[in-house]
Amino acid sequence: MKQKWALILGASSGFGAATATIFAKNGYGIIGIHLDRRNRAKEVNSLLDNLRGFEVPVHFFNINAASSERRSEVLSQLQSILLDTNGKISFFLHSLAFGSLLPFINSQGKAAGRKHLDMTIDVMANSLVYWTQSLLNADLLDKTRIFAMTSSGTNAVWPSYGPVSAAKAALGAHVRQLAVELAPYEITVNAVLAGVTDTPALRKIPDCENLLKISKKKNPHRRLTTPQDVANCIFALSSEKTYWMTGNVISVDGGESICA
Repeated sequence: MKQKWALILGASSGFGAATATIFAKNGYGIIGIHLDRRNRAKEVNSLLDNLRGFEVPVHFFNINAASSERRSEVLSQLQSILLDTNGKISFFLHSLAFGSLLPFINSQGKAAGRKHLDMTIDVMANSLVYWTQSLLNADLLDKTRIFAMTSSGTNAVWPSYGPVSAAKAALGAHVRQLAVELAPYEITVNAVLAGVTDTPALRKIPDCENLLKISKKKNPHRRLTTPQDVANCIFALSSEKTYWMTGNVISVDGGESICA
């Protein structure tokens, strides 16, 4: 019997952790890529225990997902893991939230430079392309549903969000291009634009408390989007029957984006 697998980049918290949980609950083996320091070991281990409680295989790798060397090492291990279970990756989520939050212009000299922009775009956008290429070349994908987490920062300005906004814009372009080029392989690629969600990544954005307050008031449900809201929708859209849905930006926000 073939084991279905879900690969999640950014699996240890926020959208990644919620998505890993719902896929494990539904019988998928979980391959989680994350980058955490020792001070988060307790939270990560708790998540691992929860996932394994669903009696599915779970493999987490604490690495820099943007490193080509680390990616090659993990792919080598994945080939053995998937071969042992006669399975392939049916679902792939790109949910990396690591980048610079420096402003472009700052009179005190603390402004985003080349290294900040290059790093942010490489981690939060280009890595989607590199992982997809590597997985396809290793023959680890099979009619896979690929999703990438984007944000309203692609078309709105927030303080100090410039580098991330640029990365999200690039991510959208990558999603469209991959959707077209992967169509012959029966692999779909879509972006998910979640409503404002109280995650560790959002908490790093300057003036995030005000952003949370405004979003809660604006949302017609009078609450924020949760990682579980988003994970539920992603799981529902990952069915084999969604083969004709590709190249889109899908809003999962409870109507937040349509309210003035």
